[in-house]
Amino acid sequence: MSDKRRIFIGDIQGCREELEQLLEKVAFDPAADELHPAGDLVNRGPDSLGTLRLLKSLNAGGVLGNHDLHLLALNAGRREPSRRDTFSDVMKADDCEELISWLAARPFARGWRDILCVHAGLNPKWPDPVEEHLSGLNPHEPDELAEFVTHVRYCMKDGRRPESNTPTPEAPFQPWYIFTPLREAEDRTIVFGHWSARGLIERPKLRGLDTGCVWGGSLTAWIAEEDRIVSVAARRAYQEIS
Repeated sequence: MSDKRRIFIGDIQGCREELEQLLEKVAFDPAADELHPAGDLVNRGPDSLGTLRLLKSLNAGGVLGNHDLHLLALNAGRREPSRRDTFSDVMKADDCEELISWLAARPFARGWRDILCVHAGLNPKWPDPVEEHLSGLNPHEPDELAEFVTHVRYCMKDGRRPESNTPTPEAPFQPWYIFTPLREAEDRTIVFGHWSARGLIERPKLRGLDTGCVWGGSLTAWIAEEDRIVSVAARRAYQEIS
């Protein structure tokens, strides 16, 4: 295993200034550290373009989230924009295609011997190792596997999801991570984002890092080698919770 620190970051969503502040707070060194955003690098925040340029310049790894897939689809003309989208700056940039290609090269799951990173969560029925199971997915043509790993919050132990997450679905639906003990072959720490309403989640073998920066919360990192959480407060709420 590399001697580098692995620094995982929750949903950035275009909050470049907070990202820069967080990197300074963890004393990020590109020569000594790896940076792994847990998806949703872009959208809803004020500077998706600056965020992508910064992450690319730092050779960040990480995984794809649902907002990243939305940008890829929008750029390809396969989807209409939402009124709340804030990444038109990316599509107008001279280096748009270079940034899009870099973003699309992120996998849906990234794994190590001791850690597995996804954006939203895992289907209890997927075979291990998950990163190999998802490795053939095309980010430009997402399917039901991509939909699950980038969107799930609640599911049943057979992987079925509710029609809606609001209001909170009743049993037998549970937060997806309740079923992780069913994955007998998977004993790694799972790092994920996507669920700002839950806030920071620190459980055995589980780190949920979406602390809602874009909603006025904070941007959070987990330094794996130190098992340490580091956060910076959002400068303001860039979106109102609806």
